[in-house]
This record gives sequence, structure tokens and C-alpha cells, in this order.
Amino acid sequence: MLAAHAFDMVLMDVQMPGMDGFETTAAIRRKERRSDTHIPIVAMTAHAMTGDRERCLAAGMDDYISKPIRSGDLLNLVAKICPAMSSKT
Repeated sequence: MLAAHAFDMVLMDVQMPGMDGFETTAAIRRKERRSDTHIPIVAMTAHAMTGDRERCLAAGMDDYISKPIRSGDLLNLVAKICPAMSSKT
């Protein structure tokens, strides 16, 4: 999808089948190094244990939000990561 379309941000499910969110993030970051671009990636996971956020950030994700997603938390995160995008609403 990223090869065919431009996105302001990616909400990355950490536990996807096949290629998980960590592997997918690594692939996106490798491509970015060749193109000098950066798309914010936010981890979405039901894991809310100590260290999970840090693991996501260490894997190259820009931020982390745990499930179940609360609309206010997501809106605040969008405003923090993509301020220009949040002002469009």
C-alpha cells in the first residue's frame, strides 16, 4: 500500500499474521533510508506490559497506543505525531 499511495501516518498492528508489525516497520525503515523520507508509524497492540512501548520505539516506531483504542487517546496521538493533519478536522 505504501508503494502505491501516500499516507500521513501508519497505525501498525504489532501482531499481524505472516509479517508482524516489527518486521513490517523494519522493511519500511529500510526503504526510507534509500529515499530519505519518513512516515510516522504508531504501534497498536493489546500488549500493555512494562517494556512493550520501549520495544516498539526501539523497533523504529514513532509511538505506541494500546488496545482497546480510546478515541481521545488516538486524537491526542495524531495531534502530537502529525499536527498539520489534526488541524484539518
